[in-house]
Amino acid sequence: METQKKVMMDATTRRQPAWLVYAVFFVLTAAAASVGALFGPGAWYAGLAKPSFNPPNWLFAPVWTLLYIMIAIAGARAWQAGAAPVVTGVWLLQLVLNAAWTFLFFGMKRPDLALIDIVLMLVAIAAFAIKVRPVSPTSAALFVPYFAWVAFATALNAAIWRLN
Repeated sequence: METQKKVMMDATTRRQPAWLVYAVFFVLTAAAASVGALFGPGAWYAGLAKPSFNPPNWLFAPVWTLLYIMIAIAGARAWQAGAAPVVTGVWLLQLVLNAAWTFLFFGMKRPDLALIDIVLMLVAIAAFAIKVRPVSPTSAALFVPYFAWVAFATALNAAIWRLN
């Protein structure tokens, strides 16, 4: 019961219309996703040595589109379920780390710094899923594919850093 209190706020204090909650979480997620448009892979990435398990370039856009939709829904559902502010904070942290990875890897061309960032992102994703599960199992479940993809991306980032 005490754990439940730490994870959950009084949901009655959150009376915003559902459409507004979803809109805010989608806008926040879209803002993070838009960093990818600012710092795309380009010629630098094309010239890097990549491991044999590197997926084809066309796969990244549909996978990330689906994941970003799931990230926004998970955040909105957590908020609506009355998740404690720390849970929302962890959701925001993983989103900031997500955007930072794109800047570090593609913008600064620093796979080493991006690797540190993505490991922290993986921890934040796991922390959100664990913390939100008591109040919104759906939000936690929506983060499972995200965690799996970022775990794969972490291995890919590490391999690219090692090869280059």
